[in-house]
Amino acid sequence: MSTKLEKLGADLKRAREKSEEWKRRAEELEQKYREQENLEICEITRSFQLTPEKLAKLLRETGNGLPKPELAQRISEEETYEGI
Repeated sequence: MSTKLEKLGADLKRAREKSEEWKRRAEELEQKYREQENLEICEITRSFQLTPEKLAKLLRETGNGLPKPELAQRISEEETYEGI
């Protein structure tokens, strides 16, 4: 084998190893991102004292858009008073 071919082969091997490293790193970051996103969703839900049922109602009422804080507050208070 020629030196040039050996060098190219070594470079290719290193590139494949780096590719695998970056793929693993991207997967780890995606998992951490999802975990943080879920944590923030839970914190927001708890800050409005929303049960899973209240959260489902809020999401149904907002459709595809983001709920306004006033709507979340109204739903939270509405169901709290109904339970008394």
